[in-house]
Amino acid sequence: MQNRRSFLKATGTLASGLLIGRSAFSMDDFASKGSIKKFGLQLYSLRTDLPNDPKGVLKQVASFGYKQIESYEGKQGMFWGMSNKEFKKYMDELGMTIVSSHCNINNDFETKAAQAGEIGMKYLICPSLGGANKSLDDFKRAAEKFNACGEICKKNGLKFAYHNHGYSFETMEGQLPQDILMQNTNKDTVDFEMDIYWVVTAGADPIAWLDKYPGRWKLCHVKDRKKDAAAGDHDASIDLGVGNIDFKKILKASTSKGMEYFIVEQERYDNSTPLKSAAADAAYMKKLKL
Repeated sequence: MQNRRSFLKATGTLASGLLIGRSAFSMDDFASKGSIKKFGLQLYSLRTDLPNDPKGVLKQVASFGYKQIESYEGKQGMFWGMSNKEFKKYMDELGMTIVSSHCNINNDFETKAAQAGEIGMKYLICPSLGGANKSLDDFKRAAEKFNACGEICKKNGLKFAYHNHGYSFETMEGQLPQDILMQNTNKDTVDFEMDIYWVVTAGADPIAWLDKYPGRWKLCHVKDRKKDAAAGDHDASIDLGVGNIDFKKILKASTSKGMEYFIVEQERYDNSTPLKSAAADAAYMKKLKL
């Protein structure tokens, strides 16, 4: 199964070095006993099915119980062949909300921000920096780019965020690139989407990072990791609840540190299909007690 890094490389986005994206779950969506009333899906999870029948696939997503979605920028754009208003109208009909989207921030970003703001989206998100960043100076320049994107988003009534992979939690020149990104971005206009899977894959502790930068992590990807995966295995995504990540503990901690949106994502499907896994993931989220 093609993972996100190879997908980005194939579409040329790694070469540009900078992109955008985001998560969907709100603190307001927790019931008094800690159950989750609403949860979102990153549509990249359905990348092999969605382009063939966007409306049909989205209808199935709604039937699973997802109330929010996070899109991504494919060949049909963030709105999958529809205009931004047409997409929102269809989401309304399905009882879902498009909270955010990952997108290429180096290509006509102002137009994308205007379109997102026009339909009430909360975030545009950079999904990856990839292998183009070879030094801490590269990450500092990325932070400058994020600040510029944040200002553009602010003018359009939404915010900007960066979605991490594992490489930003690997030591470079004696420092962690993730620290560089968080310390050199404007907290008023730039937030962060914690991909819990990638934090764990890098050998880092999600709760420690929530504690280190409270209020900066506003979105997260809820994505599980195979129990028997080797430390260096990047392609170990699996259905929620089957892997080794303690989401009950992590998500509960996140709600006191400013986390607002939680989005399900899956990149690999053992003995299943993307849609069947999306249904299984939704069933897990419905039963999860924090």
